[in-house]
Parts: sequence; C-alpha cells; structure tokens
Amino acid sequence: METKLLDIKGKEVGTVPFPKSFELKPDRHFLHEIVNYYLANKHRGTASTKTRSEISGGGRKPWKQKGTGRARQGSTRSPIWRKGGVVFGPKPRSYRQYLPQQKLNQGLFQAISARCADGSVLVIESLSMEKARTSALNDLRKNLNAKTVLFVSDKAEKNFITASRNVPGFGWCLAQNLNAYEALRNEKIVFTSAGLKIFAGRAKEN
Repeated sequence: METKLLDIKGKEVGTVPFPKSFELKPDRHFLHEIVNYYLANKHRGTASTKTRSEISGGGRKPWKQKGTGRARQGSTRSPIWRKGGVVFGPKPRSYRQYLPQQKLNQGLFQAISARCADGSVLVIESLSMEKARTSALNDLRKNLNAKTVLFVSDKAEKNFITASRNVPGFGWCLAQNLNAYEALRNEKIVFTSAGLKIFAGRAKEN
C-alpha cells in the first residue's frame, strides 16, 4: 500500500510506501472504546448546581402553617419554588477513564490503518517555509480539499505554524503525540517524510 507524496503547495511529486503496521484490520467496537476514552478525559466535569441547603435565604417560614388556605411551606428555597434548589443536579466530578498504554497504541495504529484504507493519509516532503505568510498555503489548502487537516511532523516548524493559524481546519502535532482520536476526527492526515519515519518507529517499539 502506498500514498501520494506532496510538496508544500500540495502538488503530487511521487509516491511513498506505507509501513506494514498501517495495514491492520480495524475493529470498530475497539476504536469506539478508544475514542470514548479520549472524549471522557477531555470532559472537564465542572458543571455545578446548588441544593436547597446551599442557596442563601429561605430561613423564615413564608407564612403560617394554618389558616391561610394555601399549601404549607417551610422555605422559599424549596425545589418547587422559583429560584429554589435543584434536586439531583450535577456536581463537579471527574469523568476520567484509564486504559493501558499498549491498548491505546494498538487503537492508534488501527485508526491509522482505517484512514489509510480510505485514502485519507498523505505524505508531504516538509513543512518548512521561508516566510510565515498565510497566502503561501492557499495552493496547499485547495489541493487538499478537506475541511479539517492534521499535519504530523517530526518537529515544530515555526513559520508553518504561524502561517496556518488563519487557515480554517488546519492543525498540527508532533509524530510522538498523535493519538487515535485526532487520527479519526480529522478529514485528512498529512505526515511529513521525517514524521512518518518517527511514527513508524513507534509501531516497531510496540
């Protein structure tokens, strides 16, 4: 299996063979578990409501127990009152999940294999640019023709990062930091030649 090799303008200049680690058969249920892990760990869990005991006021009985013709009430902060407390509302908590690193790595390579199978993985020679100009990436954006593109590099290219900030849908990460969620979330994944070698090395280590 191989893919297109592009230059910085997005033009095809050759082909690059994929490592054998990119030819795994993906398991949809397994990838679903991996994606849920990343989404859960992104969940901040800061939603909070107040119970009737935490709302100020309401200490005095609104009216006397008998003789008014109205239902008996003990506090204006009861959940049935406007501005009252919330029953069983959310409280700050951790949504964090835990999975073995080996399982996460396996999920990553299955995700990349799935993206390779549908032709969503490309390779670019380098992300180096002489000047940090967004206009210099217009040709690359048109040729990629994707709403979201993740560039995977071996190192941070300062000019490219600066220039791509104003290009909607462009993102980047280091090859050693790529995960299954980002691999599946973006419409296309573009490795640099050096980034692909580093990522393939991760497969050999596992």
